[in-house]
Amino acid sequence: MEEPLEKKFYKIKDVADMIGVPQSTLRFWESEFPELNPMRSSKKIRYYTTDDIETVKIINYLVKTRGLRLEAAKKELSGNKKNVSKRLRIINKLTDIRNELQGILGG
Repeated sequence: MEEPLEKKFYKIKDVADMIGVPQSTLRFWESEFPELNPMRSSKKIRYYTTDDIETVKIINYLVKTRGLRLEAAKKELSGNKKNVSKRLRIINKLTDIRNELQGILGG
């Protein structure tokens, strides 16, 4: 089950751990996807908002789960972010339900 986000801002390490990708992947995605643009401090430390994290989850879903190439993922995200986000929430909810049912059956 997805944990609710508690803070307003997260550092890149926190987001990388949360999503399960290396920090370098997040930095790469920032350079490739204009929709992903975390705030930066005067010392260039990245601070991700909950909206940024949602965008990262969508990119991760498109690239890692669906296996889209970057160009296809960019097109999908830029033209259809709301629907992709909705689809991702539904998939996560169904996964949670499946895991809960497996726990009931197994325990």
